[in-house]
Amino acid sequence: MPGKFEVKVAKNGQYYFNLKATNGEVILTSEMYKAKSSALNGIESVKKNSQIDKRYVTKTSTSKKAFFVLRAGNHEVIGKSEMYESEKACNNGIASVKKNAVSAKTDDQSAPIVKAAGV
Repeated sequence: MPGKFEVKVAKNGQYYFNLKATNGEVILTSEMYKAKSSALNGIESVKKNSQIDKRYVTKTSTSKKAFFVLRAGNHEVIGKSEMYESEKACNNGIASVKKNAVSAKTDDQSAPIVKAAGV
């Protein structure tokens, strides 16, 4: 299974996306967007910026876990990773984003599922 972006709707009605690696693990989660078109633009920004090393900023949480953010050229955060137990695991996460983002397809899961009558 190739990596993919999944577009979803949060409980508050805003849109966001996850980038999933080939193993199905979430490797990057976006910020919230008011419009689906903005979330789709965010995906394009991830594809473009994911290959630029200086766009990644590694950080340490208050619980001493490593994570990273991916920034656009305007320095806005376009995605954040999960928390990692080590800096090495965090760097592996960055490598996975670089590997998966460019060719990842978009799976739009934001549309409500409508059941057929009588089902």
